[in-house]
Amino acid sequence: MSTEPLHVAVLMGGWANEREVSLMSGRGVADALELKGYRVTEIDMGRDVAARLAEAAPDVVFNALHGVPGEDGSVQGMLDLMGLAYTHSGLATSVIAIDKQLTKQALVPQGIPMPGGRIVKSADLFERDPLPRPYVLKPVNEGSSVGVAIVTADSDCGNPISRDAPGPWQQFAQLLAEPFIKGRELTAAVIDGEDGPRALGVTELVIDQGFYDYEHKYTEGRTQHVCPAEIPPAIAALCEHYALKAHQVLGCHGTSRTDFRWDDELGEEGLFVLETNTQPGMTPLSLVPEQAKHAGIGYAELVDLLVKEAVRVHGSKGASHG
Repeated sequence: MSTEPLHVAVLMGGWANEREVSLMSGRGVADALELKGYRVTEIDMGRDVAARLAEAAPDVVFNALHGVPGEDGSVQGMLDLMGLAYTHSGLATSVIAIDKQLTKQALVPQGIPMPGGRIVKSADLFERDPLPRPYVLKPVNEGSSVGVAIVTADSDCGNPISRDAPGPWQQFAQLLAEPFIKGRELTAAVIDGEDGPRALGVTELVIDQGFYDYEHKYTEGRTQHVCPAEIPPAIAALCEHYALKAHQVLGCHGTSRTDFRWDDELGEEGLFVLETNTQPGMTPLSLVPEQAKHAGIGYAELVDLLVKEAVRVHGSKGASHG
């Protein structure tokens, strides 16, 4: 049996809105893999990514990309065509999970509660509100709460929304409008292992002001992570149940993270899934490594588990290595 270390290419960066976060994730992953004895090649993804991957010829690709095209199925399809093993979810799952409307269509019929809502044309917002205020507007297929806005009765965007008001209607032709759910921000991660997927726990996100948007996610000090969440055991169990079910229904691999809003005045009836993230961040402020640590899995061990799961799912020309 060969004793050569497995060669892992860490794919990071790219040109999405979340480029800087992806670079932070990728560098952390690369350091951890080297610590675990892997041979590592870091690739900051450009338009020549296929050629660079062909040149590197890795055994496994660690997908540390966030947003489009690393999270929406594009990169997954390329890696499938190239015959490369890779971490996280595959093409079909990625296409569905990054699209909030497709995610609803997959999860709600399976008994997973999600907010109602509908797709609206951004131009129509300047004529009338699509829903009674308060409501939420978000891009249909962006991650990390990029471009999310809460429209309230007293918001400064105007009524109807002004054409020059800053918000996602300036960037996207279509948006998803959902009723605003008051209450608390919760999230639960799931990780695959030899015995199948398991939920790692529940974290509550307590923010200084506003809501858990991109800035709060990646700016130190803006959000307090309460892990484990100080919530009733029945609510924690329900979060883990829905997160695990979403992971399985969508066909996620490696790890996923499902985000919730919980109106604690309504008990179990007030818990709603917002989305399932197939490429959770791996930065120092990221939630999956934090939950894994609380579950007894260190950062380097978590990264190692994701690589081993990729080899198990896809196979690898280096799978026989020691």
